[in-house]
Amino acid sequence: QVQLQESGPGLVKSSQTLSLTCTVSGGSITTSYYAWSWIRQPPGKGLEWMGVIDYDGRSFYSPSLESRTSISRDTSRNQFSLQLSSVTPEDTAVYFCNAIDTAWGHDYWGRGTQVTVSS
Repeated sequence: QVQLQESGPGLVKSSQTLSLTCTVSGGSITTSYYAWSWIRQPPGKGLEWMGVIDYDGRSFYSPSLESRTSISRDTSRNQFSLQLSSVTPEDTAVYFCNAIDTAWGHDYWGRGTQVTVSS
């Protein structure tokens, strides 16, 4: 059973870079056919997919966030990370990391972490 845990600061100042890490247990981030995503939910709004890094280390991003988003991984620590630059209060949200086994359709979520951007 894959388990995911988000970590990072809960408060970030406007114009700074938001950095979060997802620690994975119960499976390897290099396992074939797995995709590792960051998804967020602003207050009162729906889920927003931000981007993904796959088992081969290839990254893809939401077009609306691509210019500010970077997703990377550390295979030695079995972690993947999100960096979102030039944040504003509109980036305030609960941030989730997510894993999908694209071969079998299994879907795993972290508990989410609240990030507030102060103006």
